[in-house]
Amino acid sequence: MTFQPTGNHLIAGHWTPGTQSFMSSPAHGPAHSYSVGSVENVDKAVEAAEDAFWSFGYSSRDHRAAFLHAIADEIEARGDAITEIGCQETGLPEARLQGERGRTTGQLRLFAEHLLQGKYLDLRHDPVLIDRKPLPRPDLKMIQRPIGPVAVFGASNFPLAFSTAGGDTAAAMAAGCPVVVKGHSAHPGTGEIIAEAILAAIQKCDVHPGVFSLIQGGDRAVGTRLVQHPLIKAVGFTGSLAGGRALYDLCAARPEPIPFFGELGSVNPMFLLPEATKARGTDIGTGWAASLTMGAGQFCTNPGIAVVLEDISAPFIEAATEALAKTPSQVMLTDGIAEAFRRGQQLVAGSEDVDALVSTTCDGRVATPYLYQTTAKTWLQNADLGEEVFGPLGLIVIAKDMSEMRDIAQSLLGQLTVTLHLDQSDEADALALLPILERKAGRLLANGYPTGVEVADSMVHGGPYPASTNFGATSVGTLSIRRFLRPVCFQNFSDTLLSADLLT
Repeated sequence: MTFQPTGNHLIAGHWTPGTQSFMSSPAHGPAHSYSVGSVENVDKAVEAAEDAFWSFGYSSRDHRAAFLHAIADEIEARGDAITEIGCQETGLPEARLQGERGRTTGQLRLFAEHLLQGKYLDLRHDPVLIDRKPLPRPDLKMIQRPIGPVAVFGASNFPLAFSTAGGDTAAAMAAGCPVVVKGHSAHPGTGEIIAEAILAAIQKCDVHPGVFSLIQGGDRAVGTRLVQHPLIKAVGFTGSLAGGRALYDLCAARPEPIPFFGELGSVNPMFLLPEATKARGTDIGTGWAASLTMGAGQFCTNPGIAVVLEDISAPFIEAATEALAKTPSQVMLTDGIAEAFRRGQQLVAGSEDVDALVSTTCDGRVATPYLYQTTAKTWLQNADLGEEVFGPLGLIVIAKDMSEMRDIAQSLLGQLTVTLHLDQSDEADALALLPILERKAGRLLANGYPTGVEVADSMVHGGPYPASTNFGATSVGTLSIRRFLRPVCFQNFSDTLLSADLLT
């Protein structure tokens, strides 16, 4: 069944029109009119979220788990319609949208089961020691408690998994925090149909409607008001370094500063160690090309940099060049992303001592791959080469020896991922690099490609700045719930005054 969007905001259970509108810009299919968000919309949504917190924040884990499952059920019930409008708006293929939908509902269900286990509460109890000298110890019980309303900014590149009901929203709700989402204008229809699913779950589970609101579009003033509203207690963001840093600074400048959990991107370098390169250079080159161009390179974990030793680099370079030269053009998510990709490509191409191996022409919203090569010396002298180019562009950095490879590792800014391609006989070189690399990234891979972030207990999707703004957190996996909790200690309270969770 085809979805016909209303074009309205969802604010505390009501579909609310705006006084101004904007037209969507789909890759194909019909454009639709959507309301433009306002500061007044933000105020109403946040005030409703605060009102909802007094019930939702103190609801049982069973109730919140059932709510998360209900959201997943309602999303699945709209599966075909979500795929249709998502493909129209983003240009992504059906299989990608279907997979992302499964990831989104799977994440909601994973969080629901994690809630029931109660591990996220980090319960601690130091019982009273009445006879301790010189002073007795009081009874101390600690638990993690939700912080309050959370603002979430939808991502351009993941219309489902990192947007309306994506990781930040699911984690905040699992913690017991109501959410106000500022939808991304690249896929407003997809945002609306997901909001419709959440509203259905709210009604099914008898949850306060202020627990979720979606505000579409809006200028910078809307985002500014959202992060600076005094009732908002944290912000989740996935997007560009420039946009994320601006919001981070706004959060820090508030009279009451609040945490900003921004995932801002990365070049995700790969280091090819000697024996693996000799044995599998061709296969690694072909695999890298496939990872580099997956989804038109529009993943924050896209492996944009490959570091390889000069005297054994030829098979790897030849395989990557051949594979990329054969890769067809792909539609990018938005006109703005396509234009930013062209600007980034031109910056790399215009850099001194950078050679083009695969050079094509990108027009409009269509992207084709680029591949460049440079030396370690040039890389170390030109910080621009370490900037993320969001799209299918790869840069091979040639190191003379392992010493230069370590210098490159030391020069890295914070990354989401770093990959080592190695064989068993490379382990000594790997051990020399690992102490450096684990300080640079949130996830280290051996013999793989980072495009693909498993939703699991152990996953870390974050890293030192500028990969993210809080390197002690992750935006994927069950640990992400902890971002929206804070520890509270209860001293000498009777059991009748404590929540059931503290008595388990």
